[in-house]
Formats: sequence, structure tokens, C-alpha cells
Amino acid sequence: MKKLFALVLGMTMMVTGCGNSGTSEAVEEYGSATLKLYNWGEYMGEDLISNFEDTFGVKVILEYFDSNEMMYTKLQSGEFYDVLIPSDYMIERLIADGSLQALDLSLIPNIGNLSEGVKNLAYDVDNTYSVPYFWGNVGIVYNHDNVDPAEVERLGYSILLDETYKGRIYIYDSERDAFMMALKSLGYSMNTDVESEIDAAYDWLVQLNNTMNPAYVMDEVIDGMINGNKDIAVVYSGDATTILEENEEMSFFMPLEGTNIWSDAMVIPANAENPLLAHEFINYVLTYDASYDNSITVGYASSNKEVLADLSENEFADNEAYLPRTDYDKDEVFEDNQVLKQKLAELWIKVKAAN
Repeated sequence: MKKLFALVLGMTMMVTGCGNSGTSEAVEEYGSATLKLYNWGEYMGEDLISNFEDTFGVKVILEYFDSNEMMYTKLQSGEFYDVLIPSDYMIERLIADGSLQALDLSLIPNIGNLSEGVKNLAYDVDNTYSVPYFWGNVGIVYNHDNVDPAEVERLGYSILLDETYKGRIYIYDSERDAFMMALKSLGYSMNTDVESEIDAAYDWLVQLNNTMNPAYVMDEVIDGMINGNKDIAVVYSGDATTILEENEEMSFFMPLEGTNIWSDAMVIPANAENPLLAHEFINYVLTYDASYDNSITVGYASSNKEVLADLSENEFADNEAYLPRTDYDKDEVFEDNQVLKQKLAELWIKVKAAN
């Protein structure tokens, strides 16, 4: 999801940091000393890449994408990567069209480190093709000095329609996230394809647009809420973790109507040139040190059970956004439905043009 720290598109970074002897050993062991990684921008620990390179005597070529669809288009164009880190619904699509290769789990023994919250996920129940990287929910960040917590809990997403807060809210400029909160507020599934329910959600969003003067943003929401520019925002839990760490006036609430529970996972494309090194990287990311570096840097919930427990009990013990909600029957995972997504994209354009 995500995953709103997008950087300059197409930016490529190559870091070497390994001697000839290490490179030769890596080539002998893996068949290559170069790993090509495609990930979201600002979505990994400060030392993850350099430590991996130093440990295994390899170099990593890192490219960034800012949406699952951008990543998918690049892959379908014939570009090759050794490891991708897409979101749940996109992994479902990649599996369906044969774009991924099955993992050799004997090469990923650290898969035993996975948290219960990311096991047996519907899009890849047995981790045949994917290994979770980060996960989380979507919820409401609000300034508890200006917004009554009891009202947030009572109204859930409907607080976004309370004209008391007109001009004081951020909404993600994302059709799936916007329609998710509207559908959930109305008591519907966020994966519905029932026309009357989608129409009702559209009307809900038009009302929001026309009466509340919301600011539609993406990663700007983080600095905006840290600086206290608005009082309410719908935010990914990892971004919320960062906001709460930087601004003690902010709180986080996951609406009782339900929300999106998402995960991003590491996969190996069918056309990967260095699958052995790709497996080594995936296994490395699941180690305690690498997972800790990732999570403490980015703020998203770790897929490593020990890291998740340690951070939620220590560094993020007072941060209500860090630990995702699990086993709540109204929470859902986005399903891959390209027809629905296109329809929602068209309606979202109309919502923002309304008034």
C-alpha cells in the first residue's frame, strides 16, 4: 500500500561496496554478484542495502516505483528484476497471469520468523510466491486537542462529513482508499461490485467534496499532520506511526465499521536473472537485524514476529498506530478486480470535479 513515500520516478541507485574477491565468491555461489531490486521509495532501513552488500559480497541496483500499476506496467514491458515488493491485490494479479516464479522455501529458512498477522494471507496462503515485508491498516489520525476522541470513536469515517471540521481534513488522492472509507461508512464491503452500493459511496464522496473542502494529498499528509496544518486525516498506519512520533497532539483510531488491512510482500518475477541471490535477499530481510532496521526507520509494522513484539512493547509502546489490528471481522483485504478499479478511478475523477 501502502506506501506513500514516493521518490523521483525511475530513479536508480547503484551501490558497490564489495571487493573483487567477495564478488568472485558471490558469482561462484549464486551465479551472479548483482541483485536488481524494485521497491517503493523510502521503504527500507537506512543500512539494509549496504549491510546486505557487505555481508554477501554483492552489489544492489535499486529502482523505485510509486504505484503498483507503474510496477506492473514496467514488468509487463519486459524489464527484468530479481525482487519486487508489490501489494496484496497486485500479487494476486501477478500470480494469475504467470508473472511470478514459485519460491524455494528451503532457501528461505527465516520464513519461520513471520508474525501470525501475516501468515496464511488469502492472496498466497502457503507463501508459494511471496513473503510478507510490511503490513498495516488504514485509520484516522486526528488532533485530540481540537477533535473530541469520543466523537471520532462514535462517528468513525462519518466524522469526515461533520461540517465542524470543514477545511480541516486531508484525504488520500486514491480512488480505492477513498471508496473504501465511503463503503465502510455505509456498511458495505470495500470489494463490492454491486452498482447501487458503489453509487451510494459515490454520493457520500461527492457530499464530502462539496461540503468539507478537503485537501487531496498523498505523502504530503505526513508533514502536514506533523506540522498541525489540519485536524483530521485518513492515513496508512505506518505513516500514522511517524506522525504520532513527531506530534504529541495527534492520536490514531481504526473505525469500528472496518478498514483495509494490507500487506506488501517480496516476490521473484518469472524472468528474474538471479533467483538464487533473490532468495538470499528475501531470507536476509527476514532476519531480526534487517527487519528491525526496516521497521524502526520507516514506521510500518514488521513482518518479523520478534521485531514486531519488541517495537510495539518498547520504542513504539505508546504509539497506538504501530501495531495493526488483527482478527476483526469487518476488516478486509483488497481483491484484484481490474474492472472495478477502473470504474472507481473514473468515478473518483468525477468526485473531485463535482461542485
